Amino acid sequence: MALDNKDSTQGRKVTVRDIAQAADVSIGTVSRALKGQPGPSDDTRAHVLRVAREMRYDTNRLRNEKPKRILFLYSRQIGSLATNQFYSGVLHGAETACRDAGASLTLLSVASGEDVLAQVRRHEPDALVAIGFSDLGIASALRDGDLPLVLTDFSHPDIHCVNDDSLTGAWLATRHLLASGARRPAMIHGPLSHHSVMLRAKGFRRALYEAGLLADPELEALLDLSQDYEEAARIAMRQLLALPQRPDAVFAYNDETALTAMAVCAEAGVRVPEDIRFVGYDDVAAAARSAPPLTTIRVDRVALGYAAVQAVIDAAEPGETVLPVELVVRGSSQAPASADAPPAKRRALAARA
Repeated sequence: MALDNKDSTQGRKVTVRDIAQAADVSIGTVSRALKGQPGPSDDTRAHVLRVAREMRYDTNRLRNEKPKRILFLYSRQIGSLATNQFYSGVLHGAETACRDAGASLTLLSVASGEDVLAQVRRHEPDALVAIGFSDLGIASALRDGDLPLVLTDFSHPDIHCVNDDSLTGAWLATRHLLASGARRPAMIHGPLSHHSVMLRAKGFRRALYEAGLLADPELEALLDLSQDYEEAARIAMRQLLALPQRPDAVFAYNDETALTAMAVCAEAGVRVPEDIRFVGYDDVAAAARSAPPLTTIRVDRVALGYAAVQAVIDAAEPGETVLPVELVVRGSSQAPASADAPPAKRRALAARA
């Protein structure tokens, strides 16, 4: 008996996700079967097509050709892409990938509480690349929108995600501080609900554990994002300096936070790196120009954006692509005598596919 579309989906249009659940296969398998793409076996393809017919799915909504109009969505919470050095680099990579693929790229900023799908439909895209979201609800809404979707700087079990290796990067940063002589390293981080922040905190703690040091909650300063971002970083660093036994090193979850924290130290008469050593994350342009230059974890932001677009064009299955990161050693974590030595680099190969 044919399935009733209205009965099975409460009056709404049937989505690829609905078919995947009914057919007991992945969303990617449904997409490939309906598009006639390689991958599913003949039996699986026939099964998916039969379920789609029974559910009265409109197969005309799926295009056989590669996406030609890709919408780049970002969270309004991250601010302007023009001033955010990390995400502007990702956008540059996405734009390059679209140009190489003969596709066009448009931008849309969204926020929690908005009708995201209605905004997406006005752009009439063939596929979506979304970046910088910490709201699982928005990611799930985009997933249910029935367009190819890839996320970056995020994690979702039902969507392909492209991320840097934040866990290994934070582990490398903390190991470097410990190897440089730190015995009381601290970390400044943002909300642990964010995928990359959580992994960086985990990498920091793992390095401490491997060195036989206990993680001290006093030495993890959380940014209060109800404050202005720079002021939140200042408050966090002042809290660390006010401890009865202040830290001798700080790993900051991004360079912007590290640079602000170093400025607070300078204002307080605390020397970097003699009194406190610093490592940041991202390797934005300002990191190499600071005084002293900031040791950091280099992320290839352009490669992140390029890989995300390539994944959505290739209709990648749900999963994760993890790009390697690199420790770049500069003066903020070195003894002054070696500050002019050539930067040392170590590459962290991704542990995951």
